[in-house]
Amino acid sequence: MKLVIAVVHNRDKNKVVEDLVRAGFKFTIIGSTGGFLREGNTTFLIGVDQSEQSALLNLIQHNCKTREQLVNVLPPDASQVGTFVPSPIKVPVGGAIVFVLNVEQFERF
Repeated sequence: MKLVIAVVHNRDKNKVVEDLVRAGFKFTIIGSTGGFLREGNTTFLIGVDQSEQSALLNLIQHNCKTREQLVNVLPPDASQVGTFVPSPIKVPVGGAIVFVLNVEQFERF
């Protein structure tokens, strides 16, 4: 048995949920926030047999793609207004981070 922890960008959440339900996976969702852009993420906790692990990872990979987003970079110290005009930069957002952990024991009550 494996525990898959998948941190998914909120823009990809609905597609992942629909495909997980369609494929018959049971999961728990936890709302979370990303670091760099402080955007919303969804963390999925999914218990799977090792035989289903590959199908699950393919499902997540299929629905979670990185894309570029323009972001204004603010100065570290917001001094006087008008002294710094930020130029937008492209940063990659989206996609998924997935952790696969061994489960020693699993019980359903």
